[in-house]
Amino acid sequence: MEVEERIGKAGAQLTPAERRVAEVVLARPQLVAFGTVAELAETSSSGAATVVRLATKLGYDGFTGLQQAVQHALARQLRPAAERIREPAASDAIGRHVDLELDNVATTLRSLDAAALDDLVAHLADSSRRVHVLSGDASWGVAQQMLGELRALRDDVHAIEGNDVAVRRSISQLRTGDVVVAIDLRRYDRWVVEAAGAARGHGSWIAAITDSLLSPLASVADRTFTVAAAGGGPFDSHVGTLALANVAVAGVADRLRADATERLDRAEAAWREGGALTDR
Repeated sequence: MEVEERIGKAGAQLTPAERRVAEVVLARPQLVAFGTVAELAETSSSGAATVVRLATKLGYDGFTGLQQAVQHALARQLRPAAERIREPAASDAIGRHVDLELDNVATTLRSLDAAALDDLVAHLADSSRRVHVLSGDASWGVAQQMLGELRALRDDVHAIEGNDVAVRRSISQLRTGDVVVAIDLRRYDRWVVEAAGAARGHGSWIAAITDSLLSPLASVADRTFTVAAAGGGPFDSHVGTLALANVAVAGVADRLRADATERLDRAEAAWREGGALTDR
């Protein structure tokens, strides 16, 4: 969503009042698309001038420009997969996906802050800290990939998953200083947001991988990393999310090179001895 991307990029520069308006824009796009400046101002407990100021700060020609952008987004990207699947197929499906996915990766990686990434890698590579990964259902495949690769490089890497009983048990066992990586995109799984908040309450260091600086995950995170997720079909793309995870894991491998090399050598020897892998 173009509006959401602009809000994400401008997030740090927004005043508290502008942030309230932005949160309503993200949470209730229908109100923006079909409402008035006064209605948006009242809902966000802000003034009409704040609404207009936010629209201008986001690069739109006043509220009308913001409203048109939200209307366009509602017509396409924010609809559920069950509706988006009914759209006509692109005439050049391969070309469209190439453009979208390249842009997802480029936008995600170019938006990375070097200091924030270094901080994330340092926490993930710190052997004195346990690492836990939790993810929404849609991004669980990326989370599993990240889990598997981190486990190959270091000890004490865990998934927070399962039913309500299992998740609450996992959260209750967190220690102060543990690292929790929370991955989810809009529309967010409520349990992921609640689990991340509970982990923060237990003193964990939280890294959020999400789609906006105004994501509910960002509000409880020590570091937030935003990804581009434009999809060419009915579903969001997770290529950008995977690219970000790959960068983080590569950084951990570099920091733990000596120990990680030994671990990988042992695994390789075990695979060869057991004939676990084949090239034929």
